[in-house]
Amino acid sequence: MKPTRCAWAHAEPNLTYHDTEWGVPLHDDRALFELLILEGAQAGLSWTTVLNKRENYRRAFDNFDARKIARYDARKVAHLLADPGIVRNRLKVAATIANAKAFLAVQQEFGSFDRYLWSFVGGRPIVNRRHTMADVPARTPESDALSKDLLKRGFKFVGSTICYAFMQAVGMVNDHEVGCFRHGQVAVTPRATSAVRSDRLRRPS
Repeated sequence: MKPTRCAWAHAEPNLTYHDTEWGVPLHDDRALFELLILEGAQAGLSWTTVLNKRENYRRAFDNFDARKIARYDARKVAHLLADPGIVRNRLKVAATIANAKAFLAVQQEFGSFDRYLWSFVGGRPIVNRRHTMADVPARTPESDALSKDLLKRGFKFVGSTICYAFMQAVGMVNDHEVGCFRHGQVAVTPRATSAVRSDRLRRPS
């Protein structure tokens, strides 16, 4: 018998992504940066399109090494805009470079992007009980707060809706449908507890 999944995970590449990554609490800075960039790249497109281009993005953007991306110059931008393997949108490419610089600044201030990011949910995932995807909001007070602070710090393509999708992706919220086999699995994953205690987090103002 096939396991019950969230309605959106009915075919590849969404199916494997849903079963192995989506909603699993993530604390690795490079991986967090990757998903932040990919969620921004999705704006106006489907997530399936972005997932199909993911390996191309890793190749084109130096495996999401923020230090390297922050140093991209006009020649590199022109090269990226000629690359059919990624979304060739000048604003999104420029945003990736700006976000790399802002990401490095956050790391410098907070010690890690992980420490900064997870402070918006108190250091541990918000476990929701959604019965259908229709029950999932496009944004929440937490995503509003994250979006506002990221924008203040110079990040681009980080509106509240994008931020909420990002929070779902990295497990800050568990929005698997309650009938989905991954809802319970994600809730007890070994990575479900943040690497830092919530009472030691420095919450952005």
